[in-house]
Amino acid sequence: MAETREVRQVRALFLSDVHLGMKPVRVKQLIEFLRAHDAETIYLVGDIVDGWRLAKSWHWPAEYNVLAQLLLDKANAGSRIVYLPGNHDEFLREYLGTYFGEIEFVDRTIHTSASGRTYLVIHGDQFDVVVMHAKWLAHVGDWAYNLALRINIVINWVRRRLGLQYWSLSAWAKQKVKNAVSVIGRFEEALVHEAKVSGVDGVICGHIHFADIHDRLGIQYLNTGDWVESCTAIVENPDGNFELIKWTEMVAGQPRRFRLRRAAAS
Repeated sequence: MAETREVRQVRALFLSDVHLGMKPVRVKQLIEFLRAHDAETIYLVGDIVDGWRLAKSWHWPAEYNVLAQLLLDKANAGSRIVYLPGNHDEFLREYLGTYFGEIEFVDRTIHTSASGRTYLVIHGDQFDVVVMHAKWLAHVGDWAYNLALRINIVINWVRRRLGLQYWSLSAWAKQKVKNAVSVIGRFEEALVHEAKVSGVDGVICGHIHFADIHDRLGIQYLNTGDWVESCTAIVENPDGNFELIKWTEMVAGQPRRFRLRRAAAS
C-alpha cells in the first residue's frame, strides 16, 4: 500500500536560507514540507543556494536535484515562484528582472495579502551592516556558524544516546547571548524602518536564521527562519492571516492535516 500525505492549500508560501551546498542542511525535510503544501505563490527569500560554500567545496547530492525538480513541477502546475537572492546566492543577482523557466528573479517585491495588506518581501542582507561594509567579517561569521553546526552534531549525537531531543547551539546563542540579541534587534528595526519608508503594512524577510512574527515595532515583521536547523517557513492562509510553521515540530506532533495516511490497496 502506498503512503500519501494530505496536501494543504495555502495562498502564499515564504521560505529562505536553505543553503544548498552546506552539508548540515535539512533538504529531506524541506522536500516533505513542499510535497505537503501547494501555494498560489512561492517566495524563495534568498540564500537558497550557498555560493560561498560551493566555491570552497562542491557538494551537490541527488536530493538537491529532487528539490529543484519539485519546485519546477510546482511552477509548471501553475504556482508563481519568485526568487529573491540573498548574500550567499548573490551571483544570481546578475539575473534580476529575468526568468529561469517559470521562476522570476527580483531583488525585492511587494506581496498583497487576501485582506489587502501589503508586505515588502526581501532577503534582508541589504540592511546588515557587516555584510554591506565588512564582507570579510561576514565570511568569518559564516566560518564560525559552520563550526557551531559541527559542534552541534557532536552534542546532539550524545543527546540522542541519552534519549533527549535535538538542541541547537546557535539558536540558544541567538536567544541568550546579549550581543546576538542586540544584533537581531537592530536588524529588525532596520527592516521595519524600510517597510515604513516603502509605505507598506509589513515586511517579510530571512537572512538571520531566526524565525519570528511580531508587531512590536509598530508594523508587522515576519522572518522565515531557515532550513539548516530550524525547518521553518511562513504561509499565508486563504483568509489573509500569516502563520509561522515549525515543520519538524508539526511532523513530530503529527497534527491531523499532516499525518501520513495509508492509501487503500487497489
